[in-house]
Amino acid sequence: MTNLPFLNRREELGRLRALLGRRSGTLAVLYGRRRCGKSRLIQQALPPARSIYYVGDDREPALQRASLAAHIARRLPGFDRAVYPEWDALLDRFWAEAPSATVLALDEFPALASTAPELPSLLQKRLDQRPGRRIHLVLSGSSQRMMHGLVLDRAAPLYGRAQEILRMGPLAPGWIRDALKLRDAVAAIDAYSVWGGIPRYWELAATHGALDDAVKAHVLSPLGVLHQEPATLLLDDLRDTTQAASILSVVGQGAHRVSEIAGRLEKPATSLARPLALLVELGLVRRETPFGVNPKDSKRALYQLADPFLQFWFRFVEPHRSRLAAGHVDDVWADIQKRWAQHVAATWEDLARQSVPALRCHGYTWQSASRWWGAGRDKTPMEIDVVAESTNGKAVLLGEVRWSDGSTKDEVSALASRAANFPEARGRTICLALWLKRRRRPTNGTAIYTPSDVLGALR
Repeated sequence: MTNLPFLNRREELGRLRALLGRRSGTLAVLYGRRRCGKSRLIQQALPPARSIYYVGDDREPALQRASLAAHIARRLPGFDRAVYPEWDALLDRFWAEAPSATVLALDEFPALASTAPELPSLLQKRLDQRPGRRIHLVLSGSSQRMMHGLVLDRAAPLYGRAQEILRMGPLAPGWIRDALKLRDAVAAIDAYSVWGGIPRYWELAATHGALDDAVKAHVLSPLGVLHQEPATLLLDDLRDTTQAASILSVVGQGAHRVSEIAGRLEKPATSLARPLALLVELGLVRRETPFGVNPKDSKRALYQLADPFLQFWFRFVEPHRSRLAAGHVDDVWADIQKRWAQHVAATWEDLARQSVPALRCHGYTWQSASRWWGAGRDKTPMEIDVVAESTNGKAVLLGEVRWSDGSTKDEVSALASRAANFPEARGRTICLALWLKRRRRPTNGTAIYTPSDVLGALR
């Protein structure tokens, strides 16, 4: 397996190292979706000479204690010669004998706590009763809901004890060029349209020279590591995944309004509020409202899959699972190629909006961008791909995103027409921009951004 260089995460790494260098004992908590780099960050931050790193699993508590004791024995010789009948005895001895500044990192902590529910309270007791002991504790987990229940919920024993709480998300899109050694920015957008910002996916992709080979081997093939990935993600946080998987499926197949989702599932729309909110909380679904509309407005809200990999999987893998199970991987890839440009265009549009706050366009800095759709000044329906307000509130940026080759003059003309019909300007200066697949002849008054610009901004 190819090991990628440690990319980005500079702020998280700096905060964790600073915490572990303090003179008093500390607690750090890391959580987030699986494969996003939590374990790699912990291992990068741990001081090797004074750290114990242990990954929890689903074995019986006695086996887990014996395994952890063996890891501790590498720093405290003889620690594993005793049999610890309960966690209290093991932790008591560790806290009493571990040298000052020792770090105990418990990765996949929810797995440990699921077999030993008393563990959070026992750790809390040591943190509270022995503040003078300079023992650093790092807890990490992929089950975001369990980490909330164990550490971040007000009723949790460890609530309020952590000096650092790091929620790990995907890597910034611009780093995919470094990870996959892609000189061509267009090829990087293609790759990001499959793998998104999950570093473990990048690591798998890096074992193949071509994108199609990597997709066939790891995603389309029933033997591929990522063939069942959405189910794996849901199992981290849900006992019953049926409803959540069904919602992801219909959203991925083009149902974006609550009424459309409910219709396809043959359920009342009111029953979907909580499961949709959960999927948004987990970072798997994104709730979208038009620029200028109150985010709480449920009537105009749309739901999209928030992750490029999930968009790819539900668009191309799920509908063809029977064909893929029958071994027709090459045939399915041929069908994917027919819709490939449309798929990448949607990812490119998302990236264009993400890039806006990092670009100084028309001399302004900009707030987060969103889409706008609705009735124009002339009462006819229209849509604008990118809309953002300047940080000083004096200007509005309107942009169109294209992944096909066309006439810049025609695109500028169409954008100017939409801008004139845009009802949310409210006396502010209108600035225009195009996001294009390839650099073209500059246009008077309209900024142009390409994949290189966007990926450079998103680092």
